Amino acid sequence: MKNRILVIGAGGQIGSELIMELCRIFGNDSVVAADIKPGAGTDCPFETLDVMNGKAMLDIIKKYNIREVYLLAALLSATAEKFPDKAWQLNMEGLFHVLNLAKEKIIDKIFWPSSIAVFGFNTPKQNTPQFTVMEPSTVYGISKQAGERWCEYYYRRYNVDVRSLRYPGLIGYRSAPGGGTTDYAVHIFHEAIAKGSYECFLKEDTVLPMMYMEDAIRATLTLMQEDAGRVKIRSAYNLAAISFSPRQIADEIKKHIPGFKITYKTDSRQEIAESWPQSIDDSYAREHWGWKHKYDLKAMTADMLTNIKALHSPVTVK
Repeated sequence: MKNRILVIGAGGQIGSELIMELCRIFGNDSVVAADIKPGAGTDCPFETLDVMNGKAMLDIIKKYNIREVYLLAALLSATAEKFPDKAWQLNMEGLFHVLNLAKEKIIDKIFWPSSIAVFGFNTPKQNTPQFTVMEPSTVYGISKQAGERWCEYYYRRYNVDVRSLRYPGLIGYRSAPGGGTTDYAVHIFHEAIAKGSYECFLKEDTVLPMMYMEDAIRATLTLMQEDAGRVKIRSAYNLAAISFSPRQIADEIKKHIPGFKITYKTDSRQEIAESWPQSIDDSYAREHWGWKHKYDLKAMTADMLTNIKALHSPVTVK
């Protein structure tokens, strides 16, 4: 039986795009999608899976001869604050299940995403270093920082080949926002096309690190395909592309939709955003495995509007 790749959380923002690219590279028969919600919109095999059910996970891995796992299932920042106990349990138990499968040599390689949520109010805001004070203030951030430490521990203690990236805010057009603090930068495009206006839950000058999904998927696959000897950081690599505020992205959208209007009504996510960096130093990723982003704000905005336009009632786009 051939070795296969399992993507857990395949229906989410990252998973829905990652699985398409994995299928394109390796073929539909080499990739298995899993999610707690039935169906993932792909041509590869699909299994319904609760990530906290370790036995069900093991059964799927044995059924398909899985050797590589991308564990993407998680409760994101804003949603996790509403359900802290559930978020901690979900975000940590799933990781332990996968780490222990690798420890027992049932699987060979793991990708697990970390986040800029590991950083806190006392972290340097500009060019946040790879190694710095963290002190996350959210359940999501706490779980990601703990996960980083466990990943490195399993690598050093048990030689588990686990790899991770600290994703900034991710922007893509193939899935709906998933409850994250940076999700305004996805929702704003949908609202611009559908309504010509958007009410933002962050202040207009709130700068956060962001990345177009195509860059994020490419970074993930580049890291996973890299020779193990060049992956020198086993907690999680800083990853960066662009930083901008709601006002800046709105101004870019107005170049395509001149009548677009944005208003601001902050909520609890503003405090979360203010605890995060404004820009990230990802020089270790660039040095160790050649990371380089492609999309700036201008290119990302044009591509997002082009791809979302077909999903909504048309607004004139230049």
